[in-house]
Amino acid sequence: MRVLILNAGSSSLKTSVLDVPRTARAMPAMVASGNVDWGSDATRIDASSGVVEAIRRLETEGLELSTVKSVAHRVVHGGPSFVEAVVVDDAVLEQLDALAPLAPLHNPVAVATIRAARRVMPQVPHVAVFDTAFHASLPEVARRYPVPQRWTDEWGVRRYGFHGLSVEWSVERAAQLLDRRRTSLALVVAHLGSGCSVTAVLGGRSIMTSMGMTPLEGLMMGTRAGSIDPGIQLRLLREKRLTLDELAAQLDHASGLLGVSGTSGEVRDLLDLARRGDARARLAIEMFVDRAAAGIAAAVTALPRLDAIVFTAGVGEHAGAMRADIVKRLAAVGIGPISRAENGRDRVIRAASKAHGPAIVRVEAREDIVAGRHAVKALAG
Repeated sequence: MRVLILNAGSSSLKTSVLDVPRTARAMPAMVASGNVDWGSDATRIDASSGVVEAIRRLETEGLELSTVKSVAHRVVHGGPSFVEAVVVDDAVLEQLDALAPLAPLHNPVAVATIRAARRVMPQVPHVAVFDTAFHASLPEVARRYPVPQRWTDEWGVRRYGFHGLSVEWSVERAAQLLDRRRTSLALVVAHLGSGCSVTAVLGGRSIMTSMGMTPLEGLMMGTRAGSIDPGIQLRLLREKRLTLDELAAQLDHASGLLGVSGTSGEVRDLLDLARRGDARARLAIEMFVDRAAAGIAAAVTALPRLDAIVFTAGVGEHAGAMRADIVKRLAAVGIGPISRAENGRDRVIRAASKAHGPAIVRVEAREDIVAGRHAVKALAG
């Protein structure tokens, strides 16, 4: 089945057209791909124009739109109801609208993209595929927060986890590169991009992840703070330094790398500024490395052993020096150093050994493959 995948992220709209075999685990064939840059804050763009532009570019490359038989949409938050891909109708869109407060930087953009794409391509089914679905396997010890029972039972306060499509592909691809069955592996997947998370995966199942009920928890990110003392937020509100809306906006859009550097939330920009002597850019990068290493170390504690650390997404794939610095910070837990070179392809950067510990693997993020497969499965069902 030929599937158009629209991946509405926090900084871009990525597009892929894949011919997806109906056989599980068979590799799809890439027909076309593209990217519409939304900057560091997708909530400030017009999703409709982004969809039209993305499809126009694909047609310019030679894609005949009539050959596309389905559209798959990545949606970050599926809440408690959506634990697998679902064919979109008006009722599903209403449910997704209700989930917007759980992922305000992502879900509204994804839903707007779905609505726009349904207007442009009403003749084919549209399927929503959820990042949270992969983490439905989280055990209660990882899913629960240490809060009053009422919060959990009545208000639905729990950990959902994100970047599930990326993690699912990283596990499959790492197993191929390591020549192991994915069900035999104990991995930590570090998805480091505009959004960042680490996930402990045992036997192909998520057992611990750094992001929580919303994508704000965990590592330092491009414009998001990640985990900070909740008392800070309470104090700012209590003292009326910020309104609730201002606090939410600053934690989502003005923190992280951007907040520390004062100039950019993009790693490439900050690396260039740091090379030219910008102290705040250098500090932002050092803090990012510090928190990524700490997140990986924490994830290791959820596993009975560690076979490999998998780096993926923009920073994980392309920032070789930062990747090496993160691994260097893990020396105390028995993980040896790696090369600082950038790698333009999937590979085992360093094999596992007694001297240096677990393997280190670089995997290109291919959320589109997982989304396409889940869309075909949902339509077959």
